[in-house]
Order: sequence, then C-alpha cells, then structure tokens
Amino acid sequence: MATFPVINMENLNGEERAATMDIIKDACENWGFFEVVNHGISNEFMDTVERLTKEHYKKCMEQRFREMVESKGLEAVQTEITDLDWESTFFLRHLPVSNISEVPDLDDEYRKVMKEFALQLEKLAEQLLDLLCENLGLEKGYLKTAFYGSKGPTFGTKVSNYPPCPRPELIKGLRAHTDAGGIILLFQDDKVSGLQLLKDDEWVDVPPMRHSIVINIGDQLEVITNGKYKSVMHRVIAQPDGNRMSIASFYNPGSDAVIYPAPALVEKESEDKKIYPKFVFEDYMKLYAGLKFEAKEPRFEAMKAVESTINLGPIATV
Repeated sequence: MATFPVINMENLNGEERAATMDIIKDACENWGFFEVVNHGISNEFMDTVERLTKEHYKKCMEQRFREMVESKGLEAVQTEITDLDWESTFFLRHLPVSNISEVPDLDDEYRKVMKEFALQLEKLAEQLLDLLCENLGLEKGYLKTAFYGSKGPTFGTKVSNYPPCPRPELIKGLRAHTDAGGIILLFQDDKVSGLQLLKDDEWVDVPPMRHSIVINIGDQLEVITNGKYKSVMHRVIAQPDGNRMSIASFYNPGSDAVIYPAPALVEKESEDKKIYPKFVFEDYMKLYAGLKFEAKEPRFEAMKAVESTINLGPIATV
C-alpha cells in the first residue's frame, strides 16, 4: 500500500514546488485525501484551539453524552448498531453569516479563538483551491467563483468528540460516507486515531500528525472536475480508550451556486466519458440529508434526472 500523502506547504515556495504539486495531484486523483503541514496556522494557536475544545467538551458535553448512552442502553449492546454514531458534536456557521455569538455554552475566549481559527482556515481553503486549479489547468480563482453563488460560499465547522466506547466492534464513531460539499479541512487529535478512508477496497488509517490539517475532497469537487478528482468513503472507528477530538471545517458552495463540470475539463474528455450533472447546491444537500450514509453515485444520477426538468443559468461571478 502506498504511503499516505503528506504535503509540506513550505516546499511550494522553492525548487521542490513542481514535485509538491505532483503529490497534491496524485492525492486528489487517487486518494481523495491528503495531509498538510507548515500550512501557515501557528502551532501555538492550534494548541490553544485543542485545549479549549477539550475543556469545553469536559465542561459542557461529556455529561450529556453519558446520559444519552445510558438512555439508549448502549453500554450493553449485543448487536451492531447501524443507525447511530458514537460522537458528541456541535456546529458553528461562519459564512455567509456567522452564528458563533448565538451558540450556547461557549465561553468568550473559546468564541473568539474559533472565530479566528475559521478565518485562518478559510484563507487556507482558498489557497488550496487555487493549487487545485493550477493542477487542473483552470484559471486561478475558478473554483472559488464556482462556489460563490449570490452571497459567497458557505463555510461551517463540525466540532466532534469521540469518547471511549465499550463496544467499538458494534458501534461506529461515524458511519462510512462521502462529504457532500467542496473541500474539507480537519484538525484531528494527534494521540487518538480512528479516521479511515476506503482505498482500493481496503480501509486505510489517516495518520494522526501533530499540528497537521487533513484535507479531503467533497462531492462538489468531483462534479466540477467531472470525476478527475474523487470524493471517497471514510469513517471513524470508535476506540475503547481515549477521547478523540475532531474539528472538521467545510468550505462549500453557496446554497444557490450552480454546480457543473468545468467546460475546460469536459472538452479534454473523450466522447464516451460520462458527464456529471448540473444542479443547484441546495438541491443536492436536500437529497444528501437522507442518503448521507449511502453510495454517492445514485445521488449524482438523481441530480441528472432533475437537471433535464429545470433551466439553470450560468454561474454567478464575484
């Protein structure tokens, strides 16, 4: 099995740029995931994010999670649970309008830090999208524009904790799925593992690395690249020991953004190559909501069926 791709972003500024861009290209085409280090977010700041996230879980969420486990009798399950994830989560919305000030239980320091973290991740997401444009032969800014819609992209964060699980063989931390959106940036625990992706029909661990950000491709990038880049199934395995922290930020198209394969990429394809559908992102999300833990291909087919019945205009530009 090939080694999980790790990108040192400092190498983009020197003579190793071409080789580094090749690693990103291979990762997007063959893995759907890669890990970035030296990405511009300081280690000290990431340590603060981690400390405050773990403190918040202990103070505000741990007891609630225990009560949920107790109420559902999950500690004594004897058969596999297929409709529940062993995770404790809350969500923050950053764009187009932030809800951080309204989320209950967050203390002022944590609110301020998560707001700043989101700004830095947004900048990193846009930098990465331009690197993908460069590898794809698309003009700089194409992907950001494709995501824009009328109010800019949607951007939000799912903060999760995966507490120790008494029956990890029967309950998944998070069931297998592909991500619906654009590009996902994950700050994961470097001590407790659990994230896996499906590659060549085998589950492969995404290695926990201190101060790295894990990047993965969502369904929308698969559509825009007409399948050149693939979103891949991934899951979280519950662990018997340790509490795994996961902060996943989703840089997605705006709700009214029209998503379709980039014409420049389709022109290069052979005639018999299938063309991915054209749709409004919000419509895809409505479909995804009920089918998240199923294969993505039927979702694309369903969007293709809808495509023929509606008239979609061109992408709105910034």
